[in-house]
Amino acid sequence: MKLLIAVLLAFVVLSTFLSQAYALQMSTDRQVYSEGEPLLVYGKGLPNEPIIIRLFAPDGTIAQFNQITADNNGDFSHTLIRWPNATTTYAYGTYAVEAIATKEQGQSQKVDVKFAPSSTLEQIPIQRTVNTIVFAPQTAAVNQTFRVFVQVTSDGLLVAGDPSKLLGTSHVHLPSGDVQSLADSFKTLHQGLYYVDYTPMEEGTYVFHIVAFDQGTISHGSAATQVLKQNIEGISNQILKLNSVLDSTSQELDKLKSEIQGYGNVLDSSQRSITQANQNINKSVTSMSESVKNIEEASGQFNSLFLPVVALIAIIIALQITILARRR
Repeated sequence: MKLLIAVLLAFVVLSTFLSQAYALQMSTDRQVYSEGEPLLVYGKGLPNEPIIIRLFAPDGTIAQFNQITADNNGDFSHTLIRWPNATTTYAYGTYAVEAIATKEQGQSQKVDVKFAPSSTLEQIPIQRTVNTIVFAPQTAAVNQTFRVFVQVTSDGLLVAGDPSKLLGTSHVHLPSGDVQSLADSFKTLHQGLYYVDYTPMEEGTYVFHIVAFDQGTISHGSAATQVLKQNIEGISNQILKLNSVLDSTSQELDKLKSEIQGYGNVLDSSQRSITQANQNINKSVTSMSESVKNIEEASGQFNSLFLPVVALIAIIIALQITILARRR
């Protein structure tokens, strides 16, 4: 039993020693490269072990991929790339060289290198420059959703990745002073371009604080949006609607003015007709007055003629009555 335990302990110690002895080791021949210079990768792994070597661009994408095999001693060396002229595909910036040991449970090692215009005249520090730019509208309205865009670059190249990890600590400062997390809210529009749809619930200034974290480098960006009861578009639409109503009202007033002018002409004509009728009535009244006067004169003449006749008739009747009385 003791012998078995001793054997097991010896096996564990030997395994640990072998794992430490054959742990993957990888280096590059320099840290800074310029156009036309070869990138030499060398190191040590297990004997005859397949080694995967990858070159990552500043935006995190794989720019070069090769697989080599270590020799019988586990040594390897490989020219991964001869740096081309700087283009959008291979732009100046910080690159990462990664070696993966296929027999050592995927053990890997990374080394940062710099691709620069010159590698000999000056010392260029190996560092990543991550920039975060936030695009948010200047004004918005309560209960109306608007979109905030975020651009993340590393050494000028767009950074790809899961937005929940890349922008996971981003948040927004509310007008009330509270802080609202934007974790898991961002969506990918394009590599390095992300957006979030946000709906404000109160008036005031909203400050979007975007935090980008990529390969150990952090970057901050912020933008402010003033939220009103109604946005400029709504106010503009109301102004346009008001202008339309005013134009319609002006047209109606012009039409009414024209009709009033027509009524004025009719009234003027009616007034002239009434004046003429009044004049005719006055003439008729004058004529009737003259007729009545003539009738009165004729009546007086008739009375002057008729009364003597009646008196004469009465005298004649009286004489006849007297004559008849005497005869009796």
